[in-house]
Formats: sequence, C-alpha cells, structure tokens
Amino acid sequence: MEQKQATDRLLALDILRGITIAGMILVNNPGSWSHVYAPLLHAEWHGLTPTDLVFPFFMFIMGVSTYISLRKFNFEWSKTTVLKMLKRVFVIFSIGLGISWLSLSFRTYYNLGGEEIGFFERFFRGISNFEHIRILGVMQRLALSYGATVVVALLVKHKYIPHIIFFTLLGYFILLSLGNGFDFSEENIIAVVDRALWGTNHMYNDSGVFLDPEGLLSTIPSICHVLIGFCCGGILMRTKDNTIRIQQLFIVGSILTFAGFLLAYGCPINKKIWSPTYVLTTCGLASSLLALLVWIVDVKGWKRWSVFFESFGVNPLFIYVSAAVFSILLGNIYISYAGDPITLKGFLYKICLLPLLGNYGASLAYALLFVAFNWLIGNILYKKQIYIKI
Repeated sequence: MEQKQATDRLLALDILRGITIAGMILVNNPGSWSHVYAPLLHAEWHGLTPTDLVFPFFMFIMGVSTYISLRKFNFEWSKTTVLKMLKRVFVIFSIGLGISWLSLSFRTYYNLGGEEIGFFERFFRGISNFEHIRILGVMQRLALSYGATVVVALLVKHKYIPHIIFFTLLGYFILLSLGNGFDFSEENIIAVVDRALWGTNHMYNDSGVFLDPEGLLSTIPSICHVLIGFCCGGILMRTKDNTIRIQQLFIVGSILTFAGFLLAYGCPINKKIWSPTYVLTTCGLASSLLALLVWIVDVKGWKRWSVFFESFGVNPLFIYVSAAVFSILLGNIYISYAGDPITLKGFLYKICLLPLLGNYGASLAYALLFVAFNWLIGNILYKKQIYIKI
C-alpha cells in the first residue's frame, strides 16, 4: 500500500464512491442474517434490490477512475503502465485471498474445538487449511476486471470499446442461454466451469448449491461494467462544462437503464450470474446518479451533506478491506459473559442491542454502528488528506 498526500479530485465521484462503500459495509454486516430488512438483502435469484446496486456501482466507478488514471499516461502501452497494472491486480487479488484465508482459519480453528488436540496443533491446522479456501470473491473480481479493462484501454482505440461491450454481452447471453445459465442449479454453465477449474472445496456454497456469484465466467460481463465506467470517465474528462457532462451522463444512463429493463423480458436481471441486463441496468443507474451528483455538488454547490461519504470515498478499498477484517475479528473473538463464551459481535447484538430494539431493529443498529466505526477510521484519513492506495 502506498500513502501520499491528496491531490485534486472529482468530488462528485468521491461521493458516489463513498456511498457505495458505505452501502457495501452496511449490507455485509447485519447483526443477524436471520433478521434483515428486505431492501438490505440481495435478490434470491432474478430481480433487483437496492443491495444489488452497491457492488456494480463500485465497479462502474472503478472504470471512471481507470480512465482518469490512464489519461495521465496518454493511454500508451509502456513498461511502466503495464507493471503498475500487474502489481495492482496482484495486490488486490492477493488481499481477496487473504480475507478468505483469515475467515477460513478462524472457522477451522473453532471447528477443531471438539477434538483432543493441543493449542499449537489446532492453530497450525487452522491457518494451513488451504484445501478449502475460496479462490474467487469480491476483491478478486475487482482485480481481474480492472486488469482486463486496462489492457483493452491501452491496446484498442477507444471508439471501438462500445462495440467490444456490445458483442461481449451478446456472446455471454448466448452462452447463458445454451448452458442453463438462467437456472439456479449446479448444471448452470457458470457452476460447471468453476467446478472443473477449482472443485467445490474452493467455491461459494449458496444454500447447498455450488454456484459462485463471483465465478470466473460471470467475471466476463463484469469487465463490461468497468469498461462502461471507463467510457463515462471519458465523458467527464473531455469537457469541463458541467452542463454538457450532466446531459451526456443522463443520456447514457437513460439509454442503458431502459435497455436493461426492456431486455429483461428475455434476459432476466440477475446479479448472481451477472446477466447482461444486470450490467446495462446498474450501469445506467450509476451513470444517472453520477450526473445527479455533479449537478448537486458542482452546479448547485450543495456540499456540506457529503462529508460523511467523502470520508469513505477517498480511501475506498482500504476501508472496505479493513471493514472485512474487523468483521471477521468481531465474529470470531470470544469473551466470557455470565460464564459462557460469546463473540464480540454476539455480545453487542444479543446483549446490548437486542433487548432494546428487537430482532430487526437490533440487527440494523449493529450494521449502522459498524458503518460508523469504519467511518471514524476513514474520517481521520480524510481530515489528514491522506490516500492509502491499494
């Protein structure tokens, strides 16, 4: 990780990035998964909820940021640019694996509690349980999609990128149609490919079905997500006229959103398979929201409300990763209460919040408190104008 002073930034982009990171932390950390309000849950299969917007919004923003970053190098393929890209892909992918390993290590350690083995053997078996580590995940998808986008941006004329997006999504739709891609089963082509590559020990288990929502095949349309963001980054940076920026972003957003919803009659919107209509709809909504934020922040000058989200937006990946680590620690570090062991998370949710707010209220309150805790970390970095780049 690299630490440096902040430079000039696009405030509307930072705010949108902050909204998505806060949203990702919120929906990933309820007090109890058995008591979550419907808008804070992913769609079970086909469909779209507010929660289904946060991850694709971040990927869209990554595309915008990639345009801004590569613009400094004039979009030229060079050893410096390629090495920087490869390093970032490796670091982000490795952090994703590290998060999976940390969570698995704790689970393995506690699962061995019933066996008559010593602490050191139990500890070693916990941290060395690589045969069940999940290969893919959120960070890994970000890494692969970012890397592919950089390669396309440096090797292909930008006027051809919309054509690449169109034909990639069309090809992916055909693949889904021919490979049971719209079925929630292990015969789904996405599950078949992941099972052949990694085996079920390294896949996500979704209610007894090994169908990974961040599977390798479904990473292909997620690259289109970042590429669409890249194209919108061009809209932002090619002109300083906010009126033109807003108009063009709203036009792109409206076209993509309507196309996504209309085509959903033949190609359902589905996050778990990252369907083409999911790409179109969520990118369209992200583009429209970015246009709205440019109008609110840059045209109207309404900025005071945004400080909370800016604190997340200037260090997005660092805060997301730190939140994931804190979540694992809170859910796996035990304390003694009334003579019985209980996790720190369990103590906060069950002992402190549940008696006051009830099941759903306490679950939401815990998530909000967790967001606030991570905001405090982000706010310290924000006030010091420090980026921690991953």
